Amino acid sequence: MTRWPIIVAMCLLGLLSNTSQAKNKDAPRNQLADHPSPYLAMHGHDPVAWQDWGEAALDKARVSGKPLFISSGYFACYWCHVMQRESYSDKAVAKWLNEHFIPVKVDRELQPGLDAYLIDFVSATRGHAGWPLNVFLTPDGYPLLGFTYQRRDAFLGLLKRLAKAWENDRDDLERMALKASLELKARSVAKQTQASINNTMLRERILKQARAAADDLQGGFGNQAKFPMASQLSLLLDLLASHDDAWLREFLGLTLDHMATRGLRDHLAGGFFRYSVDPSWHTPHFEKMLYSQALMARLYLRAASVLKRPDYRKVARDTLDFMLASLAGHNGGFIASLSAVDGKGVEGGYYSWSKATLAQLLDTNEQHLAGLSWGLGIGEPDEGGYLPRLAADPRKLAKALKLPEAEVGKRLARLRAKLLKARSKRTLPRDTKQLAAWNGLALSALADAVMAFDTPRYRHAGQRLRDYLLKQLWDGKRLSRMRIDGRSIGVAALADYAYVGAALADWSRATGEPETALQPILRSAFTQFADAQGWRNASARLLPAITLTDAYDDGSLPSASGVLLDVTLRQGDQALKQRAARMLKSGSGSVARQPFWLASHARLLLSSAKPTSSR
Repeated sequence: MTRWPIIVAMCLLGLLSNTSQAKNKDAPRNQLADHPSPYLAMHGHDPVAWQDWGEAALDKARVSGKPLFISSGYFACYWCHVMQRESYSDKAVAKWLNEHFIPVKVDRELQPGLDAYLIDFVSATRGHAGWPLNVFLTPDGYPLLGFTYQRRDAFLGLLKRLAKAWENDRDDLERMALKASLELKARSVAKQTQASINNTMLRERILKQARAAADDLQGGFGNQAKFPMASQLSLLLDLLASHDDAWLREFLGLTLDHMATRGLRDHLAGGFFRYSVDPSWHTPHFEKMLYSQALMARLYLRAASVLKRPDYRKVARDTLDFMLASLAGHNGGFIASLSAVDGKGVEGGYYSWSKATLAQLLDTNEQHLAGLSWGLGIGEPDEGGYLPRLAADPRKLAKALKLPEAEVGKRLARLRAKLLKARSKRTLPRDTKQLAAWNGLALSALADAVMAFDTPRYRHAGQRLRDYLLKQLWDGKRLSRMRIDGRSIGVAALADYAYVGAALADWSRATGEPETALQPILRSAFTQFADAQGWRNASARLLPAITLTDAYDDGSLPSASGVLLDVTLRQGDQALKQRAARMLKSGSGSVARQPFWLASHARLLLSSAKPTSSR
C-alpha cells in the first residue's frame, strides 16, 4: 500500500503541550440527546459539546477557525463504549475538546461514505484503522491526524499538543493536510486500469493469493484476528464448483467447520458474531450484526450444495431463524445489531457462564451433558466465563452416553431451553436502526431460504421486508438510508442501492414475481455514484476531499460496486448493461492484480473473461 505522508502525524505527536485555556463562552452544546441513532443518543449526555454531522458543524469550524474533531463509531462496538466511558464522559477531556475544536459525533452506519473516507485516511497514515475512529480536520475539511482507541491520558495529551500546534503552526498544518488529500485523490484515480485476462490465469491467481493468506491448520485467512470473509469464501466455492481441487475442498471444509463449531457462532440461540479475536476462532468479538447473519446464511447454503454437506443447511437455517427471532424490527424490517456489551457494560457477559451459575441452574446430569456438548464447566474458563462451543455432535454424544441419538437430541433441546430461559433474564442492548443496505442483504438471504426450504415463514418475512424497503425507504427516485417518523436519517450510499437492487432481483427470482422498482433503483444508483472516472461511495460531498473511490474492496461487506455491476449485467436494461460492462472493463487491471481480495469483481470477470484457448 502506498502510504500517505506520515509527516502530519509525526509532527503533531511530537509537539509539546502548553496552550491557552481561555474559556469560550459561545461554545456549542451537545446536540445528541434523544437522537434516533442509539449510538449517538448514548453520547447525548456527555460533557462534550457534540455536534451532529452536517453543514452546520462545518460552518461553525470555518467561522471559528477551529479544527473539526470527528469521532465515528457504532452502537455494538465494545471499544466505542470504553472510550465513551473513559474519555468522552471526562470533564477535563470535554473542556479541551469544547474550547479548541468543533467536536462531531458520527454513527458510521448512518454516514458510510464519510466513514469510508476517514478509514482510508487513518489506514494510510497509521497502517491500520478501526473503531472508534477519531480524525482531526482543518476548518475547510481536510484531514490532519487520525487514530483509533486511545486511553484517557494519552488522548488528553494529544488534544493539548494539537491545540498548541494549531495555535502556532496553523498555516503549515493546513498545507500538509491539503497535500495529503490531493495525494489520496491521485491514488484513487490511478487505479482505473484495464487488463486482458482469461479464465485460467484469473483462477490460478485467485488460488495462489488464497493459498498465501490461508491458515491450513485453523482455517480462514491470516494468523491473528479472523473474519469470516464471506465474499472470498463464496468465490472459492464457485471455483470448486467448476473445477474440483483437493486442497480447496479440504480448506473450505476446515474453515466452515471451525466457524460453525467454535466461538464465532452462538450455539444456544444461533447466529454468528462479527469476528474472532484469535486465529483459532475461539473467542469472538461479541457484536452480532444483521449483515453477518445474512451473509453467513447464504454462504452455508451455498457450501451445503457445493460440498454436499447437509449439516451446513442446518447452520444456515439456524442462522436465519435467529435473524427472524432476534433482529426483527418494526414494519417488516430488521434492526442493525446486538451490542458486544451486556446491560452491565461487560463485554460478552450476556453469552458467558460461570461455574457457580451452571451449578445453581443445572442438575448433575445436565452439567455433565453441557460439558460434553458445549464444553461448559470443563477446564479453565475464559476471562468472562465459559462460552458454549460445540465439543461433540449428537452422534458422538449418543455413543459416549450409550443412548439413542434421538434421546440425546431431546435432552439437548431441554438443556438449551433451560439455558436460554436463564439467559433471557440478562439484558443485551439493541441498535434498532433499520438500514437499507443491510436489510437488502437480509432480503437476499430470505430469497435463498425460500428456494432452499419449504417453510412459509421465510416467504412471509421476505415479503414484509420487500414491502418495507419499497414503501418506507424508496420514494420512487431515491433511497433513504433509514427513516423514522417519516424523516430520512443518514445518507444513502452506493451499498444501499446495490444491495437493495440485488435483493429485489433475488426476491423476484425466488418468487417468480416481476419487480417494477428494480430498474429505477439501478438507474438512480448509476446517476448518483458512477461516472467515467470511477465510483463514489456516497453522493453527498460535504468534505472537499471526498471525491472518487475505487469502491472495489470486499471486506466485511461485499463490494458495493461489484454487487451493483452484477445485478445490472443480469437484469438491467440494455443501456445500463452496456455502461456496467464498460465500468467492469475499466477497472479490470486492479481486479486482475488482486482478484482474491476483490472477490465480487473477480467473480464477474471470471464469467466474462475469455475462455482458455485449446492447444
